[in-house]
Amino acid sequence: MIKRLALALPALVLACASALAQTAAAPAATNPRDEARAGTLKSVRGNVRVLGLDDSSRPASPGDGLAPIDRLVTGPDSGASVVLRDGTRIVVGPSSRLDLKEFHFDSTTQDGGILVSLLRGSLRMVTGLIGKTNPDAVRVETPTAVIGIRGTDFIVQADPQP
Repeated sequence: MIKRLALALPALVLACASALAQTAAAPAATNPRDEARAGTLKSVRGNVRVLGLDDSSRPASPGDGLAPIDRLVTGPDSGASVVLRDGTRIVVGPSSRLDLKEFHFDSTTQDGGILVSLLRGSLRMVTGLIGKTNPDAVRVETPTAVIGIRGTDFIVQADPQP
């Protein structure tokens, strides 16, 4: 597993650096219509699909909105960058499956919570206002663990179940 991580990590770091450079200046949404959105896809590379709660599937494109409960699936040599309304940035690596299980954010009080589930693959997250004001409200689940996030920039990798 460590050898696979060592091989995948450089590619993920390059994808993250590219995607984060593109999204660094992205402001949080202020339009009331955007309150129903959890975030926006900022960049998409390769085969990326968004699966909705109703089992609908659509190809992902930059600018697409993500609902508070959506799933991103990336193919091999694919990736996506998402900016949530609180400014949190998530970069999803190749061959990944990420569920945005819960997202709520009040831009007035800066109160909210994030729960994502990485079923397989890799992600890099740079926390936004929620992580800065209430670090306990940011959680990442993997098939074998739930991680409470205390830092602001981290990478998680989850291997598929055997």
